Amino acid sequence: MGKAIYDREDQLNYLKQRLSMFLEVLENIDPEETGLEDIDRLIGIIDELETKCEQFKKREVK
Repeated sequence: MGKAIYDREDQLNYLKQRLSMFLEVLENIDPEETGLEDIDRLIGIIDELETKCEQFKKREVK
């Protein structure tokens, strides 16, 4: 596992990088050849981003 990120700026940078990677993957998908596995993987990435957002929010409240 990676090191915990507590600095707000680092958290935002992390989320921006992950979102950028997700968008790059999304842009490069061929709709004609995309299968359920690929869609499940994309949903997993979105779930991970949502989880990180919630974790960062909780750390911010403390």
